[in-house]
Amino acid sequence: MSRTTRLSSSLLRAAAVTGVAALTLTACGSGSGSGSTSSGKVKVGLITKTDTNPFFVKMKEGAERAAKENGAQLSTAAGKFDGDNAGQVTAIENMVAAGVKGILITPSDSKAIVPAIQKARAKGVLVIALDTPTEPESAVDALFATDNLKAGQLIGEYAKAAMKGKTAKIAALDLAPGVSVGVQRHNGFLKGFGATDKDVVCAQDTGGDQAKGQTAMENCLQKSPDINVVYTINEPAALGAYTALKAKGREKDVLIVSVDGGCTGTQAVKDGKIAATSQQYPLKMASEGVKAVVTYAKDGKKASGYTDTGVTLITDKAQDGVTSKDAAYGLENCWG
Repeated sequence: MSRTTRLSSSLLRAAAVTGVAALTLTACGSGSGSGSTSSGKVKVGLITKTDTNPFFVKMKEGAERAAKENGAQLSTAAGKFDGDNAGQVTAIENMVAAGVKGILITPSDSKAIVPAIQKARAKGVLVIALDTPTEPESAVDALFATDNLKAGQLIGEYAKAAMKGKTAKIAALDLAPGVSVGVQRHNGFLKGFGATDKDVVCAQDTGGDQAKGQTAMENCLQKSPDINVVYTINEPAALGAYTALKAKGREKDVLIVSVDGGCTGTQAVKDGKIAATSQQYPLKMASEGVKAVVTYAKDGKKASGYTDTGVTLITDKAQDGVTSKDAAYGLENCWG
């Protein structure tokens, strides 16, 4: 950003505030839109669903580390909440205007974000989805993500084995409508368990939030007090469910399974609060994404298609026929 000595200090402060307001957009960098800064660093943008969820905090760390290692300059932005499509659209527009060579994004709304992505790609910006695919998946150049259907299927298979033939009363604490990652995990769980939505006695959206997870679980217990299996979209929702169950004295006789594999969630597996979780690797997603943008800037080679960044079932109560690693492994690799 250029400086003008005639500006008063108050105007400079006002300009600085205007530049960072509303979007949580940081480190936009200088340059003429060529995709590089004046120092020759490739400009990369990262847009996450929020900047508070630990999953996206770790993703940002991975992007920052990779940017430093590969001589890139990283700009970051996030929605105000999970589902803030308008915020993500504005972030894309700002990053394109700032001259980024590529944008990495975890779409809050897999369909609604597509027009903004198409506009960015039309201007020569490489767009890579992280964690959450767009609808259609071909709306972006590439996808680096967990196989979310597989992640759900793993915990479904585990839950089925752990129930040892008992009749299941399933509660599903889901994400939100319009988010493909939530649909894939939910469907994967049912597939792994050998169940259908008719077997789910209570389904609630949580937005992946712990407090909302607790409320959802409380609502489900009121509706169906005999729930004995709880599938959750992520570990914050799982911990919220655990809190609600503990308040009813049910924490030891209800099986909770989840997806994420964060350090807090994996510790909860070790502590017996969550029976099992499918561990994914957001740091790897972001790191590989940054490298792909740098490669594109240097030789024009675009990343394409789907790259599976891996998933591992973590539990300290292994079940026959279900491949898993223990919590010690999970804690060593949480969100690597």
